[in-house]
Amino acid sequence: MKLVMKKIKRTVNDMNQPLLTATIIFFIFGLLNIVTASSREAISLDVTLYHYFFKQLQMLLIGLIATIFILNFDTERYYKIAFTGFVLIVAILLYLLISGEANRGALNWINLFGFTFQPSEFAKPIIIVCLALLFEKNYNKLRNKNSKHNEIIGKIIVAGCLIPAIIFLQKDFGTMFIILCIFGVMFFASPILRIEKIKTIGLLTGVAFVAGLIFFSINGFILSKAQLQRLDFLNPCKKYEHGGYQICNGFIAINDGGLLGIGIGKSRQKYSYIPEPHTDSVFPIIAEEYGYLKVIPIFIAYIFILYRILDLASKANTLRGRYMCLGVATYIFMHVLVNLGGIFGVMPLTGVPLPFLSYGGSFTISLICSLALVQRVHIETRNQKIIIK
Repeated sequence: MKLVMKKIKRTVNDMNQPLLTATIIFFIFGLLNIVTASSREAISLDVTLYHYFFKQLQMLLIGLIATIFILNFDTERYYKIAFTGFVLIVAILLYLLISGEANRGALNWINLFGFTFQPSEFAKPIIIVCLALLFEKNYNKLRNKNSKHNEIIGKIIVAGCLIPAIIFLQKDFGTMFIILCIFGVMFFASPILRIEKIKTIGLLTGVAFVAGLIFFSINGFILSKAQLQRLDFLNPCKKYEHGGYQICNGFIAINDGGLLGIGIGKSRQKYSYIPEPHTDSVFPIIAEEYGYLKVIPIFIAYIFILYRILDLASKANTLRGRYMCLGVATYIFMHVLVNLGGIFGVMPLTGVPLPFLSYGGSFTISLICSLALVQRVHIETRNQKIIIK
């Protein structure tokens, strides 16, 4: 036991301390706010006020266990694990597509051992690892003008686009959009020749356009009434009774908060005005209780974390490490952008959680695993520098 604890302590010491400290503080802040934001929901379910707090804490602990495993495996050994995970996720998503039950209009949830999981969330770090390994393994071939690229690019397209295509059929458009953005950023940063990138993007755009025309021509199959209402996000307060109430009440919460907030735990909008305020709409509750001035550190924290991850990407001693860090940075950035874009009414509400702050088991574990990948890249870079010295 002492040896295990000693190894864990050494691993923690090897991690990037500024990034580790920032993420721990952010997760603790989010955990405490889940208590206040979920109080109305807990009362309606006749459970303790700390019900969602302890459930989220469970997910954080599962993420911590996963982190210990990730940090103790060299990223070179991720190849078989990642691609096995990819095949498994595809199989589960196809199963859910065929026999799953819709949850908020989407066929993307599975019950296992008393827990409800969203497999598509785990696809994000798996896709990041798969793409990073493919780019590194085929770097020389992709840079060589005389090499045949079709087979390699085909594998890259499958790794980046197969799961989003299945998720599209499951009607989970927010997750699909984020994964495609991760793929897009990593693809454009890849060693693939510019002409090949243009050809590939042109092909994918054409396929997506045709597929979109076919599927959206049968709206009743693809979109539920609630999802159609979410897409009509402009002027939400004028459409309060027709799907605009969530965004409009979010505006009211943010406005009521003012500069200094109305006080921790004193939110009024969480009482049946904003649906599930502890999940996707947690930001308006935080803004209402803390005020404009006190939510500024939240944005600073996001910027700091993204900066640290991209800084580690620039210092990584392997291509796979750079691409993994870039993928994780894109993952976090897109979640913040899509969530807050929906909250402020400039994008449709798609049910995308806000990193570190929203309640959500699958997303929390996925996010922690992604951050663990970044820390593993840092450890490998640090160890390489020590060996050189």
